[in-house]
Amino acid sequence: MTQDNTALAAGWRDGFPTAGAPVTRPRECPVFQPPHNRWAFSHLRELQPTRRVGRGSAPVAELPRAMRPEIDALPFARFGDGAPTTWLAALEAIHADGAVVLHRGRIVYERYFGALDAQGEHMAMSVTKSVVGTLGAMLAADGTLDENAFVTHYIPELADSAFGSATVRQVMDMTTAIDYSEEYADPDAGVWKHARAGELLPRPAGYAGAEGYRQFLQSVGAARDGTVHGQAFAYRTVNTDVLGWLIARAAGQSVAGLLGELIWSRLGAEQDASFALDGQGAEFAGGGLCTGLRDLARFGEAMRLGGFYNGAQIVPEAVVADIRRGADPARFALAGYTRLAGWSYRNMWWVAHDAHGSFTAQGIHGQALHIDPAAEMVVARFASHPLAADAHLPTSMPAFRALAAHLMGEG
Repeated sequence: MTQDNTALAAGWRDGFPTAGAPVTRPRECPVFQPPHNRWAFSHLRELQPTRRVGRGSAPVAELPRAMRPEIDALPFARFGDGAPTTWLAALEAIHADGAVVLHRGRIVYERYFGALDAQGEHMAMSVTKSVVGTLGAMLAADGTLDENAFVTHYIPELADSAFGSATVRQVMDMTTAIDYSEEYADPDAGVWKHARAGELLPRPAGYAGAEGYRQFLQSVGAARDGTVHGQAFAYRTVNTDVLGWLIARAAGQSVAGLLGELIWSRLGAEQDASFALDGQGAEFAGGGLCTGLRDLARFGEAMRLGGFYNGAQIVPEAVVADIRRGADPARFALAGYTRLAGWSYRNMWWVAHDAHGSFTAQGIHGQALHIDPAAEMVVARFASHPLAADAHLPTSMPAFRALAAHLMGEG
């Protein structure tokens, strides 16, 4: 498999600082810039402060193997242009760093590329949102978090921001109406200002912006196009950071600590996970989770099985059912995702409303956790595509659907 490993081959991170290079602070490294992202996404803990998500001391939940080598050659057609491709070619096209496929709880496919291996962990990007969304939904289900309450009930510091008049549920389903751009191609978009506040991106000389994610959240204003909270779905990373703050405030502990306690330590995970932190110690709830690939697949398998995994009901069955039911597709349609017609967004999961009952977590640069209950299939994938936005979408969903059909014996 040929991929652009220029940064790896050149020894971009052969020791720190790189031999012969000027001294550079880790946080000044271009984490999101190709080709450096190929290394950085698999080594974030060497570049950023992180907080551990503990796996606990329980035995590892073994994943039996029933490998299906024919999957590499599985053919399908891309969205849009209908061009023929294969499973392995699609992984190459998105600069995959690893892919694991579970069928009926068994590993049928596992490959690693680039700077990732089976013992490494990779930045999950916005797949993080679905993990945090699940955690928030669990707190709502047990009454720790009141989804109908205003955000300010828990976080009075947000009273003067646009979030001050939003409910917890509107945050969880991203139907807040805020003045914030998620346009990844625009270097001045809100999403990048937010990242600079958290020092996930290098700050320019003379930086005078927000210090930390939570200070940035306090500066987010109301939408200027006349929309109001609850009217329409609009994908905005800052909603998840508000939810992370809500979770921490309601539960009285860090997001990382709670995730370890309620989910990660009960999965039989192989490794601790971690969360990237800003300078004030707040987790980047919108995209800072780093995990091993098989552990991410274990979480997906728990969700496929209605929250029951490794001998325990880890996520309440009612929470998983609520996610699978989804939200209002009409509100989702207003966001203009033409490739996702008929979908919705619930508890920070993308819900297909298809015949398979599939739902998915996805993140920039090609991250995915796709769950297909009808096919009894989970796909966990990490990648480092040079472009942040939707370059992986023309192959991702058709690849997952072709694989589901193949595993069901229809291919």
